[in-house]
Amino acid sequence: MKNSSTVLEIKPTDTTMNSKITLLEQKQAEALLGGGQKRIDAQHKKGKLTARERLHFLLDEGSFEEIGMMVTHRSKDFGLENELYLGDGVVTGYGTIHGRLVYVFSQDFTVFGGSLSETHAEKICKVMDLAMKNGAPFIGLNDSGGARIQEGVVSLGGYADIFYRNVRASGVIPQLSGIMGPCAGGAVYSPAMTDFILMVENTSYMFVTGPNVVKTVTHEEVTSEELGGAMTHATKSGVTHFACANEIEAITNIKQILSYVPQNCEEDAPSVPYENTGSESRPELNTIIPENANQPYDIREVIEKVIDDNSFLEIHKLFAENIVVGFARLAGRSIGIVANQPAVLAGVLDIHSSTKAARFVRFCDCFNIPLLVFEDVPGFLPGTDQEWNAIITNGAKLLYAFSEATVPRITVITRKAYGGAYDVMNSKHIGADMNFAWPIAEIAVMGAKGAAEIIFKGEISAAANKDEKWKEKETEYQTMFANPYRAAERGFIDEVIKPEQTREKLIRAFKMLENKVDKLPKKKHGNIPL
Repeated sequence: MKNSSTVLEIKPTDTTMNSKITLLEQKQAEALLGGGQKRIDAQHKKGKLTARERLHFLLDEGSFEEIGMMVTHRSKDFGLENELYLGDGVVTGYGTIHGRLVYVFSQDFTVFGGSLSETHAEKICKVMDLAMKNGAPFIGLNDSGGARIQEGVVSLGGYADIFYRNVRASGVIPQLSGIMGPCAGGAVYSPAMTDFILMVENTSYMFVTGPNVVKTVTHEEVTSEELGGAMTHATKSGVTHFACANEIEAITNIKQILSYVPQNCEEDAPSVPYENTGSESRPELNTIIPENANQPYDIREVIEKVIDDNSFLEIHKLFAENIVVGFARLAGRSIGIVANQPAVLAGVLDIHSSTKAARFVRFCDCFNIPLLVFEDVPGFLPGTDQEWNAIITNGAKLLYAFSEATVPRITVITRKAYGGAYDVMNSKHIGADMNFAWPIAEIAVMGAKGAAEIIFKGEISAAANKDEKWKEKETEYQTMFANPYRAAERGFIDEVIKPEQTREKLIRAFKMLENKVDKLPKKKHGNIPL
C-alpha cells in the first residue's frame, strides 16, 4: 500500500494556480483508483463492480457530487499511519435518480476490504444528516469486511453512530440497502433497520457470526452462502426483500422501488400521467375464481387485471409466499398491495406472512402510499409449531399495522374471509375506508362444513344417515352465512360488486379518498407487539 504523499511530484515552493490545480487533479486521480488497479481487477474477477461503478449505474449520468473524497483515517496503530488511501474505503455524496435527489454511500472493498473506520463512519453519517435535513432518500451500497479491527472501539462507535441515524431517519425518509458483497457482524444491523434490503446471488452474504464461529460454537458445518447468502435470506429468514441475479439487477430494483415512493414522509406518493382510452371494465375477472371453493388460483392474476399494465413490483416474492405484497399503479397513482395467495397454503395467515405484510403496511403508511387489500383467507394456520413460535403475537403485528395506518385503505374480498383473519385483513372494524366484496365471497366465522359440525352436532349424531344430515346442515349454514350479504346488511361491506367492476370502483374510491386526513391519538409512540 502507498502513502498518498509519496505519489505527488509538485514542489512545496511551487505556488502558481496551475501547480495547485495539478496537485488537486493528482489527488483526485489517486482517490478514483481506490486501493489501486490490482485490487480493482481482483474485484472484477469476483464478478463484482467497484464502488464507483455501482454509483455510475445507480445515479443519473453526470449527477453525482462526491463529498469527502480527500478524507483519510486517523489511526496510528499497527502501522496504519503508513497506509493512507484517499476516501478511506467509502464513496459518499449525492445525485439524482430519475431527476430526484438522493444521498448515497458506496463501500470500496479495494481499500482495507471496505472495513469501517472512524472516518469512514463519519463520512456516512454526514450524508445521512444531509438526507434528513433535506428530506431525500438515503441509499447504502454495502461491501465491507466489517469493523476495522486495528481501530478497536472507535470503529464500533462508528457503527453505532450510523445505527442511531438509521432509527432517527426511519419513517422520515426512505432508506434502502444494497448488499453487494460481505456484510458481517455489527455491519448487518444498519441494513436491517432500513426499509428494503437487496442482495446479489453468489457474491453477497449477511450474518452476525460467520461459518468459522458457527463451527466452533455449535459444531455445524456450513458455507457462507448457506448461512447468509441471498437465497437463504430471501427464502428462509426473510431478511432480504430481493435476491438479484447480479449487481445491475439489484441497482435496477432500487431505482424501481424509488419510483413508487415519495422523497419523504411529508410528500404524497408519486403518480404518473394516466389517460383512460377505453372502458375500465375487466370482464375476465368474472371467471377467474374456480367453481370449487377449495380450488386454488393465483391472486397475482387478479392483481394484474386490476392495476395499470405492467406496473406491479412484488416485494419479498420468495418469502412467506402465502401472502403477496408489492407496489403498483392504479390510474397512474402509486399504491401498495397486500393480497392473500390461495395458491400457497390456501392463503392462510401464519407467522411469516403476518410479519411480512405488517412491515410492508407500516412502510406504506409511513410514506403516504394508499393500501389496497385483496382478501381470500380461510383463517390462521393451526399447529403446535405456529402456537409455540407465537402466532398470537406475530398475527397481532398485522392487525396492529392495519389499525394504525392512516392512509387511504380499501379491501376487496374475492372469496373467503373466515374468522379472526377476516378482522385482521383490513376489515371495516379496524378502520378500512371502503370494503368491497365479490358476489362469491364467503364472510363467516368458519367454513360451512366445520360450522355445521359444531352448531348441529346433536342433530347430526341423532340422524339415521349422519353424512346426509351433515351435508344438509352444511348447505343450510352456507346459504345463511357463506355469502357477502349478511355483512353488507350490517354495513361491514360497503358494496357487493361484479368482479369486472373492480378496477373502475377502485379508481373512483381512491380518487374520493385522495384528501383523506386521519390523526392518531397523541402519544409518544405505540407499543407494537414485537
